[in-house]
Amino acid sequence: MKKTHPNNTEKRQIIFLSLSTFICLCLSLFRMYYTKTFTYFFLNWNLLLAIIPWILSRLAIHNQFKHRFYDISLICIWLLFFPNAPYILTDLFHLKLHSTVPIWFDLVLILSFAWVGLIAGFISLSNIGKIICVKFNVSNSGIYQSILLFISSFGIYLGRFLRWNSWDIIAQPHQLIHDIFIRFAYPFDHPATWGMTITMGLFLNLSFWSFKFLNHHNSI
Repeated sequence: MKKTHPNNTEKRQIIFLSLSTFICLCLSLFRMYYTKTFTYFFLNWNLLLAIIPWILSRLAIHNQFKHRFYDISLICIWLLFFPNAPYILTDLFHLKLHSTVPIWFDLVLILSFAWVGLIAGFISLSNIGKIICVKFNVSNSGIYQSILLFISSFGIYLGRFLRWNSWDIIAQPHQLIHDIFIRFAYPFDHPATWGMTITMGLFLNLSFWSFKFLNHHNSI
C-alpha cells in the first residue's frame, strides 16, 4: 500500500492545533497552581475529545481502500465524535460569579478551550466535505455539512443534558437508542430538545460558514 505523507496544509493544521492546545493547557495549569484546585481541569479532556474528529477526518482523507464501505464507516465514526468539538461551548454553563479567581479569567479559560475545539471541529468538517465531493461524486457538499451540524447539535443536547458519551453507542446502546427514539417519536413532548438542537444548529452553521467564508482563499 502506498504511504501518504502530510502536506503543507496538514502540517500547518498540526502546528496550529498543537500550539493552541499547549496555550490552553498552560492556562489551566496556571489556574490549578493559583487556586490549588482541579476546577476546570476537565477542559483538557474535553479538548482532547474535540481533536479526535480532526484526526478521524485526516484518516478518512488518507484512506487508501477503494471500497466505499471504508469511507462510510470512517465518516460514521467521525460523526459519533464530532459533537465533542462544539460541545465545549456548553461548558460556559459552569461559569460562576463567585470563584477563587476573577470571573474574567475563567471566561477567557473556557472560551479558549471552546474556540480551539470549535476550530478543530470546523477543519474536520471541511475535510469531510472534501471527502464527500471527491469520493462520492458530489458537486457541492454544503447541504450535507449543514445537516451534519444540526445532527451535531442534537448530539450536544444528548451529551450536556442527558449525559450520554460518544462511546455509549457501544457501552449502553439500548438505552441511548431509546432516549433518541422517544424524542423523534414524540417531538412535542420534548420542546427543550428541539429548541436547543435548532438554535445551536443555526449558531454552528453561522459560525462554520463564517469560518469558510474567511478561509475561502487561504486554507489553514
